[in-house]
This record gives sequence, structure tokens and C-alpha cells, in this order.
Amino acid sequence: MTPAINSAKKAGVTFNVHEYHHDPAAESFGEEAAEALGLDPALVFKTLLVSLTGHKSPLAVAVLPVTHMLSLKNIAKALGAKKAEMADPKVAERSTGYIVGGISPIGQKKALPTVIDSSAEALLSLNVSAGRRGLEIELAPADLAKLTRATFAPIISD
Repeated sequence: MTPAINSAKKAGVTFNVHEYHHDPAAESFGEEAAEALGLDPALVFKTLLVSLTGHKSPLAVAVLPVTHMLSLKNIAKALGAKKAEMADPKVAERSTGYIVGGISPIGQKKALPTVIDSSAEALLSLNVSAGRRGLEIELAPADLAKLTRATFAPIISD
């Protein structure tokens, strides 16, 4: 069990766990998950950490489809920050308690402001990392938002 799965269980939300063999040579963890599990890549979401300027929190979490790139301008705007940039991977790992490629938006060591791309709201379910490479958790977008105290906003690049 990972902290993400334990958090979902404790909250009583409905979820499914999908496991696959992680290939250390894979270049994109999210696309690898979609392919290995036979999922539509539009239903697999990645978790990225950003460093913020002009915000009370130095870090924030972005959750977006693996098929898209994060707009740093849009995530900063969604959070009311002056600027956002990708967080240093080591800082992301220390803050979340997860390793890069297995960072889940759920069950992080420290609760951070979280924004889920608004495209998720139209989905019945989506998949995010369950807290380690080769493990995904599928749940409703509203449940993900509840577990992470997230807001929805357009945060992908056009």
C-alpha cells in the first residue's frame, strides 16, 4: 500500500488500482502507463510540481493529461501567483515523499495547493500515479479534487 491508496481508502472514495511492469528505459512515465495498461492517454494524468513566486506557498501541484504540456503562465494565474517554474526534482521528492515518475497528487507528505486541468471535469474517471512507478489509481475527478483539496482550471498549453 502507498500513502495515496491509503488516503483514498480512508476517505471512502471508490477507486481501482492498476499495476504494470515499469520499464526503467521509458522516457515518459505517463505515456508508458497508458500503453502498458491499454488506456486512452487522455485518461492518464501526470503530476507535476511547480515553484511559485508571489504566493504564500513556495510549491504547488499541477495535474494534467499526459498528452499535454503544462502552461506555467496558466498555473500561476490559477493560483494567483506572479510566476511559476518547474520545481527541482529533488525538492519535489522531498516535499511529496514520492520519487519522480511515481509522484501522486494524493497522500503527499505536505498538503500543497493543487490544480487539476479543467478537461478532467468532463471525464467519468481518470488515472494518476498511485505513489510508485508502475502503479496507477483510477478515480472520479471530483474524488481526486476532494482528496487533494484541488481546484479545476485550464492549465495546459494551447
